[in-house]
Amino acid sequence: MKSILKIISLFAIICFSSINIGAVTADDVLSALKQRVAPDKRTAIWDVQTISQNGIVNIIGKVGTQSQKDEISKELTANGITNFANNLIVLENTLPENNRWALVKLAIATLRCEGSHSAEVATQAIMGTPVKVVEQDDDWCRIVTPDDYISYVPASSLIFRSAEQMDQWRAAKRYIVTVYGSRLVVEPNSDETVTDLVLGCILEYKGTSGKWLKLSTPDGRLGYIEKSEVQDLDIWKQQTFDASKIEKTAKRMLGSGYLWGGTTTKVTDCSGLAKVSYFSNGIILQRDASQQALTGKKFNDWHEAQLGDLLFFGNSTTGRVTHVGIYLRDGKYIHCSGQVKINSLDPDAPDYLYSTLSISRINGEIGTKGITSVANHPWY
Repeated sequence: MKSILKIISLFAIICFSSINIGAVTADDVLSALKQRVAPDKRTAIWDVQTISQNGIVNIIGKVGTQSQKDEISKELTANGITNFANNLIVLENTLPENNRWALVKLAIATLRCEGSHSAEVATQAIMGTPVKVVEQDDDWCRIVTPDDYISYVPASSLIFRSAEQMDQWRAAKRYIVTVYGSRLVVEPNSDETVTDLVLGCILEYKGTSGKWLKLSTPDGRLGYIEKSEVQDLDIWKQQTFDASKIEKTAKRMLGSGYLWGGTTTKVTDCSGLAKVSYFSNGIILQRDASQQALTGKKFNDWHEAQLGDLLFFGNSTTGRVTHVGIYLRDGKYIHCSGQVKINSLDPDAPDYLYSTLSISRINGEIGTKGITSVANHPWY
């Protein structure tokens, strides 16, 4: 009799466990969905919680896009959960139509991890960079840059645009700065500055005066720059992959200092140097080294590296990427560590510094995830 009771008890435990194992909760679904559509808080806004009340699962919090909210409802229903109320706030829907887009109006705007001047620097954006605004208070905006990076910027650094105005900007004749640094001046040969400029700044064409172009900043300030320092954006966007141009841009910055979050020719961090150098060739890379390491054609032997390949360094035990450099030739690479400098991957070389965790080839991979040409980016 005891044996029979033990068998019955064991059978009941197994059945009960199977039922529990098979049960899927709303939190389970949301957790799995987050890993699929919003795994990186640097590129996705996902502040989602559940509160159960009177047999209804209330989904509350914030997401960045309407598609995220719709996907949550779809996924819950697909998993047999129908007793829910999707009360999520979609940030992109909270702003007036005229404030959902913007252009950076400063030569260099500092973007931060939180909406405060004391917050950590996240990245930088240069004049003419199109951004999507997802949240705004009186002084700060949370924005998405063309590399999908989310950060905060003072509203005073932006000029807001409607979707229609952005289309007009894209259709306008524009010029991009192609030199390391320059100025827009009030008159040809004038010493009075309208604004400073750095490589990659985009301005609108307003006229010609000899060897000078009359251009406008995104907020309408007019000035002049020599033709030799800019290029028609439509022509510039047609360039093909040119590793020597990437090398030239990086080497032009040799000796410049390190700034966490820096992404301009004035000062960079390690991944910023890669971004600036590649942007000069019309290519948008991901913001951080750990993100860049997930892109491109992967390999490990530095002896197979070619000019322009991205080299990734970090913790060999955990595989965590913390640094990136650009391969040159003969085992040499350029990177920003304390300052922009050149070191060697060859352990026997006197200037050896760091061994790679991985290498990514960008050449031939433009258009794959995380590597976009300006020519094919819809925001430009």
